[in-house]
Amino acid sequence: MVGPRRFPLRSFVFLTALLLAAFLARSLWLPWLAWPLIRDEGPAKADIAVVLAGDYYGHRIEKAAELVRAGYVPAALVSGPTYYGVHECDLAIAMMVARGCPAQWFIPLPNATLSTREEAAAVLAELRRRRVNSFLLVTSTYHSARAARTYRATERAQGGGPELRVVTAPDEHFQPQSWWRGRESQKIVFIEWWKTVAAWLGK
Repeated sequence: MVGPRRFPLRSFVFLTALLLAAFLARSLWLPWLAWPLIRDEGPAKADIAVVLAGDYYGHRIEKAAELVRAGYVPAALVSGPTYYGVHECDLAIAMMVARGCPAQWFIPLPNATLSTREEAAAVLAELRRRRVNSFLLVTSTYHSARAARTYRATERAQGGGPELRVVTAPDEHFQPQSWWRGRESQKIVFIEWWKTVAAWLGK
């Protein structure tokens, strides 16, 4: 009876030591759960910037305004699903105009999309209508890799589309090197990974 009892005890001690080591070294390996969510290709001259919806703090449109101000693009197309009867693009543009940005920097694109995939189809249709050849895709850091894959996959499915570069907007609630330290950043990482897996599964 001694042998069978000794093996589970050793396994328990080993597993406990392994978990303790992983916990103590978490600052070394946990950032690797955040980095795959990020794809930042940097700004370059383009026909237009596209501001994706879903940012409740205005960082994405702020980044787009920086790109216009710096001369990378002449204007930004701002996507805007409806929240409480108001399109997000209208609220975002009004905020930037109140801060002193010229209204002509921004082009509203009201829509009723419910996902990045639906938004990509709507945005790319508008870019084709405008005969855009290149654009800067502006979105939050944590959303950038999934957005890039979605837009490029949508373009391939449609037989091609304008050249795009992904430009990220920072978010104070998402710090890749320490995301596990805050509740909001934890939520961002877990939700974004959930959406990433769902996208891989075609959901």
